[in-house]
Amino acid sequence: MRAEADPNLIVYFGGEYVPLREARVGILTHALHYGTGVFEGIRAYWNDAQEELFVVRPLEHYKRWKRNAGILRIDVPLSPEELCEITLELMRRNGLRTNAYVRPLAYKSAERIGVSTDDEDAFALIALPFGDYLHSDKGIHAGVSPWRRIEDNAIPARGKICGAYVNSALASDEARLSGFDEAILLNESGHVAEGSTCNIFMVRNGKLITPASTENVLEGITRDSIMELARREMDLQVVERPIDRSELYVCDELFLTGTAVGIAPVVRVDHRPVGNAAIGSITRDLLELYVAATRGNLENYKKWLVPVYQSLKTQDQDSTLLVHAS
Repeated sequence: MRAEADPNLIVYFGGEYVPLREARVGILTHALHYGTGVFEGIRAYWNDAQEELFVVRPLEHYKRWKRNAGILRIDVPLSPEELCEITLELMRRNGLRTNAYVRPLAYKSAERIGVSTDDEDAFALIALPFGDYLHSDKGIHAGVSPWRRIEDNAIPARGKICGAYVNSALASDEARLSGFDEAILLNESGHVAEGSTCNIFMVRNGKLITPASTENVLEGITRDSIMELARREMDLQVVERPIDRSELYVCDELFLTGTAVGIAPVVRVDHRPVGNAAIGSITRDLLELYVAATRGNLENYKKWLVPVYQSLKTQDQDSTLLVHAS
């Protein structure tokens, strides 16, 4: 999916709330030339019955973003809590009452030629309406990419560093030109790493298996959520270990996870069926659990969610009580 943003959308840029059309950087900006930025992705889901928009694990996302920015020595001067408050305010100002996506971006902002970095940093936050990233209701067809996942000692995949996503763009473009919906990348050891923008899980013999974080993968927050749901709600054994390419062809079920994608079942890999070429029962159950949890319908997982409009409702109720009391 491509999310085209309204130029009148309010974003946080340069320490102010401004229309997107006014949030611009110069053509000599360091990050534009050298990829010296770090981004994050945060999801929010609208619950129509509760008339509430729930932001999913924003504090963990902002903590990760600030840590990752440190890899490039980019300073984000606000705390994760302050960043969460700005995010909620952005959604309120834009009146978002639909599924949404938040894109924090920190970057080297000096306008000059020269690859070496300095201490000129900037950041921005954007929140916009966002539907399905992959249309996966019936499962998707993935292909193993000829491009390898970059190594941690080159550009850390766990860092969400802007320049690293050239690797993802090459793999994704190659996959789509070859007729696949998504790419699966191997690392330099020949083991399965992840999708172009998402983590990967397979089911074999009743176990949920995913590459360890040492396999040059993103330490995904959605990945962590899925593992918690699998263990606590389904009593599944979750194993983190290397996965061989050929295991993708003989596994029982396969799916991708990520902030943008949620859970995307994979029903074919390299023109070979996964299981019976249909969404498997474990994948479907996890998908239902994840949807329920992120929409505020599972009490045990409301700890993951920050409501956007609840405080406004409380204020309205307090105002009504004051009026009646007077």
